[in-house]
Amino acid sequence: MKTFVTVLGLASLVALAACDSAKENQVENAYENQADALDNQADNMEAMADNLTGNAEMAAENAADSLENKADATREAGDEAGDAVENEH
Repeated sequence: MKTFVTVLGLASLVALAACDSAKENQVENAYENQADALDNQADNMEAMADNLTGNAEMAAENAADSLENKADATREAGDEAGDAVENEH
């Protein structure tokens, strides 16, 4: 499911890229890279959780969920920052 959402998101970005300014894309890409790093950390945390049990597993899964939420918030902030750059013109 995560792969499908990623592919869908990339397809949307490609479709919108023609309308965006270079500066807007640069801003959004910086946020997207940061969000991707958070997603990678979440994936690593989930893999670690698979090797744990009980409370430790739950704590790791909660940490992974928190990282995924931060990634989503970072992407949202990137979109807003990109829009702000675009609206300056």
